[in-house]
Amino acid sequence: MVAACGTVTGAAEALHYAPSAVSQQLRSLAKDLGVDLVVQDGRRIRLTPAARVLLEHADELFSTWETIRGEVESAAAEGGGTLRLCGFSTAAAALLPSVVASVQESHPRSRVRIIEADPEECFDLLLADEADVAVVVATGTTPSTTDPRFEQGYLLEDPLDLLVPEGHRLAQAPSVLLGDLVEEPWIMDRPGRPYHQLLQTACAAAGFSPAVAHVATEWDTGAALVAAGLGIALIPRLAHLPAGYPIVRVPLSGDPTPSRHLLTGIRRGSSQQPLIADALAALEASARERDPR
Repeated sequence: MVAACGTVTGAAEALHYAPSAVSQQLRSLAKDLGVDLVVQDGRRIRLTPAARVLLEHADELFSTWETIRGEVESAAAEGGGTLRLCGFSTAAAALLPSVVASVQESHPRSRVRIIEADPEECFDLLLADEADVAVVVATGTTPSTTDPRFEQGYLLEDPLDLLVPEGHRLAQAPSVLLGDLVEEPWIMDRPGRPYHQLLQTACAAAGFSPAVAHVATEWDTGAALVAAGLGIALIPRLAHLPAGYPIVRVPLSGDPTPSRHLLTGIRRGSSQQPLIADALAALEASARERDPR
């Protein structure tokens, strides 16, 4: 984590430790190995060649440890333990509650906890051993699927639907091309957020840049603005909308149809731990019900 963050303070924040505790761990490890692991480089720290050699083997060591944990837990067959699930807001609401019910049915003595977190934070939670299974949206800022620290798997496609007020000219259309919405005012998330980037990319592929009328970060807020006739929005099919608003979902057509790619993530080597294996199986079963592909 120090290598990724570049500072002890940054690593401490990511791991939810005090900076002094991280520094002490570095000193203890350096003393055990008899080598220097970091040197000061301005306001940051730089890994020594010895530390980089150690880092090259760290991922393999952690993966082996996760595998051993799985074998030990399977052999013990005590049926207890704690499982931590994390996911972005839509997944936490639409997918994770059923996983909790499934795991607790199979492991009645277990404790299962849900943590709502943005995709990047989910991977930090996995690394810090504060979460065991993550459900994330693939974005340009999340770790690559080839990152050796994690095992990531395809879960499902979450298509985006057009959200319009009931009286809109397209409210009764069976489907809509994104390119037909060039002149519409848009309600979007803040720049830098994954949903904002997804919408910008989809509109660019359709040949235009959306005219942003309002900015909303919550689906409830976006639905209220659309209902008031202040603009249109795209909303993932998994997202639940509040009842009572005079709004209509209209499927998008065309190739490609904008969608979010949902993935599962775990620490590499942990897939055979009983609670994690059952959680992944429950997620895959839920995904097949929603997306037969």
